[in-house]
Amino acid sequence: MRMKFCGLADELLDGLDILAGRLGFTVAEDGFPVTVCKNSTNAIHVSANDAGGHIEYAEKNHFFRALGLMLESLRKGSSCFEINETARFTLNAVLLDASNNAVPRLETLKEFIETMALMGLNGLMIYVKDTYEVRNYPYFGYMRGAYNSAELKACDDFAFTFGIEVIPCIQGLAHLDMALKWNFADDMKDNPDILLVGEEKTYSFLESMLKAISAPFRSRRIHLGMDEALGLGLGKYLERNGYKNRFDIMTEHLWHLRDICRKLGLSPMMWCDMYFRFASATHDYYDMNSMTPDEVIRKMPDDVQMVFWDYYHEDQNSYIHFLEHLKKFKGSHVFAGGIWIWKGLMPDYKKTFITTNSALSACKKTEIREVIATIWQDNGGETNHFYALPGLQLFAEHGYHATPSLEHVKERFAFCSGTRYDIFEKLSCFDYTKHFEKTDDANPSKCLLWQDILCGLFDKNIEGMKLGEYYRNLHAELLASSGGNGKWDWLLNYPLALADFLSLKAEAGILLREAYLSGNSDALKMFAEETLPLMKMKADILRCVHRDQWMRTCKAFGWEVL
Repeated sequence: MRMKFCGLADELLDGLDILAGRLGFTVAEDGFPVTVCKNSTNAIHVSANDAGGHIEYAEKNHFFRALGLMLESLRKGSSCFEINETARFTLNAVLLDASNNAVPRLETLKEFIETMALMGLNGLMIYVKDTYEVRNYPYFGYMRGAYNSAELKACDDFAFTFGIEVIPCIQGLAHLDMALKWNFADDMKDNPDILLVGEEKTYSFLESMLKAISAPFRSRRIHLGMDEALGLGLGKYLERNGYKNRFDIMTEHLWHLRDICRKLGLSPMMWCDMYFRFASATHDYYDMNSMTPDEVIRKMPDDVQMVFWDYYHEDQNSYIHFLEHLKKFKGSHVFAGGIWIWKGLMPDYKKTFITTNSALSACKKTEIREVIATIWQDNGGETNHFYALPGLQLFAEHGYHATPSLEHVKERFAFCSGTRYDIFEKLSCFDYTKHFEKTDDANPSKCLLWQDILCGLFDKNIEGMKLGEYYRNLHAELLASSGGNGKWDWLLNYPLALADFLSLKAEAGILLREAYLSGNSDALKMFAEETLPLMKMKADILRCVHRDQWMRTCKAFGWEVL
């Protein structure tokens, strides 16, 4: 398609050139005329008739969403249409975990940024516990695929092209076991994964971290982490100082970090869970009956944003309850939900959509204006970051609609990603068998992949479920859907190989034990000569496919763990 843009701001030209190749249009003088203008209403207006098109946008990133909306409508054959949208959130960001073995390559980050631009998302948060270089600490990030400053700057430059803010996310207290395991950290750790509060070396180290991670980015915002520090004050700190109220320890450390941030011109945010947990008699983050004491909140800095994370609740009222609690803290507030790719080998879209719809509806009701879609990589990054794309689309549509329908999300996903939603939707079937239908943490595909068939740790759990047959049928369904998925065909090779392998392995331990106990030598001979060699071959195919997928999108470091 040929298009001619009138009134296009210079700041949009580079992004337009990049997306032209992706979306298959060219800019030409004899193209379909589109007038472009900026407004101050935080709204998007897209319209067209036989004479041409019109785009109004408020923010840079809004233009690229608007462009996508126009092209999507034109490709449906609509010659006359009008679309009006208003951004519900001032920050609608994606947090990519780059700390748990799987560190996305620069090319992967750019692919995410392009897709986010079309969706209308405006923030990318890169979570780097120790996967960035810090001068004078050569073992920080050693053999972990750490980003250098040039890579991070290139990511920021590319995102800036589309009006997307890149915000670094570090850990300023806990979750630092991979860094603190080295001898350089002996004098500044409370316990194996928590820094020692009050130690001068700790704050010299943290200042070096903050300088290193903030330097490549235009944004002055930074996420300090500070979550899940459950052993805070109970290790070396306890030996030095005796037992102290852990609210006080947290707040002392927060003031130190806040002062370093102020010195460096940074605006910090942090996870709020420790202030919730310490208020609970059971240290339960989601204790409906606990409340952070007012005197604790009064002692805290007023210029550190508090971020409430909740990936689990399915009812809107729970989110409203905790968000109202969050609003007791000073300053503005942020909500972080989750795109469930971390519980096993494949994504869980059912849990993602139920929790996200409830959470973001609650955010709108409680006037939370900044939201984050987290993409965690727990347990070493078995599941590729790109499997999160349908969840990104859901967050994006919530950003511009009160209650987006599933059909609308699917249509937008088809345009923004270039492939069908139903192809991705099938991937949740690895764990949602008829025996595991509830949205919980059940992940049979992971258990059955890793267990030793001679130990059969989970065999009793799956007796009578015929999961071998289930995965055979799933493999056939995936095979029928393969091909014709554009640039994402490579992403489906891994689930195909996984389903094929599990069709043999899922019940292998049960069948092998039955044959052994019954003295069925013919069945045992078939296992030895046919089934097990075939299973070994399919396991190696799965290994190679997963490795190829990993190397395509992530740095090499970390895959050896899997």
